[in-house]
Amino acid sequence: MMGVYIMKIAVVASNGQVSQLIIKELLSRGHEVTGFARSANRSAAQNFVQKDILALTKEDLTGFDAVVSGFGVLDPALMDNFTKTSQHLADLVAGTDTRLYIVGGAGSLYVDATHKVQLFDTPDFPAELAPLARAHGAALDALRARKDAHWVYVSPAADFVEDGARTGKYKCGGEELTLSGAGESVISYADYAVGMADLIEKNDLSGVRVSLVET
Repeated sequence: MMGVYIMKIAVVASNGQVSQLIIKELLSRGHEVTGFARSANRSAAQNFVQKDILALTKEDLTGFDAVVSGFGVLDPALMDNFTKTSQHLADLVAGTDTRLYIVGGAGSLYVDATHKVQLFDTPDFPAELAPLARAHGAALDALRARKDAHWVYVSPAADFVEDGARTGKYKCGGEELTLSGAGESVISYADYAVGMADLIEKNDLSGVRVSLVET
């Protein structure tokens, strides 16, 4: 790691599957990672604080170059927590140079350049996933209104594969649903973690949504 800046990175909701892979990827690059979760540590992070997201304070996140939120929930009664948690974390990093990276959803991606139709509004979008997709989208909309914090919302491809291989190959898109060379919107959790780590290391985005898809 000679010549590479070693970053201090906090990963919140660190016990989630995506969070664990992001931590593993960051550690493999020599970065200093601290996990935060409400239950006992299940990640590879050697630095760990057992604390709920909404109980975190500015002091907890002081001194970090980046904060990653891997928050996720499936209970329909808790969907508003996507906005609550991302807004709380944005409050904590507001007015600082710390960048907040949100593990987002794909449902709010636009399906063409007009940006009039989002994926969750298309006829073939699974009805059972619509509440989750819209909750992710609402959190993104709330972040868009903020100019006081450096946030980056990172959407995966439409097919987010839990146990897919780490190939290290992906491409970065923006607000629109991006397809691979094979015409698919797919990425593994492991390759998403590679893309997230690359974004954190580049440290050059603020107030934008990006998307990651396999090449």
